Amino acid sequence: MSNASLLHPVFVQVALTFVLMFAMGRARVGAIRRREVKVRDIALGQADPWPERPKAIARSFHNQFEMPLLFYVLVGLVLATRSVTTTLVALAWAYVLLRLVHAAIHVGSNNINQRFGVFILSSLVLAAMWVMFGWTIVALG
Repeated sequence: MSNASLLHPVFVQVALTFVLMFAMGRARVGAIRRREVKVRDIALGQADPWPERPKAIARSFHNQFEMPLLFYVLVGLVLATRSVTTTLVALAWAYVLLRLVHAAIHVGSNNINQRFGVFILSSLVLAAMWVMFGWTIVALG
């Protein structure tokens, strides 16, 4: 299995982060233009004055720097140790697709039960990836 095959889901995860960042900016600028938020209320990072929509997008954006960090670290380690397998690539795609669903729920309906279920599932996929990688490294000794 090639290194590039493991990088494709990484590119999608990175793209998700940028899409959320630009959506957050657009929603925040819109809130300022509609005078739902005053610039002086956000200039120094005061308490969160944003309306619900920009707040949901911002939270989803910030989520991309939490659990996905473990995904990025794992991919780097897998590439460095030349341990790419078909199973790891499939799990990487599953993880990223679940992150896309999580983000869509977060900025859409924000149904907590659905969002939490997808979060748990994505976390289990990521944990399985780490276990598989760890097992491979220990087995190769």
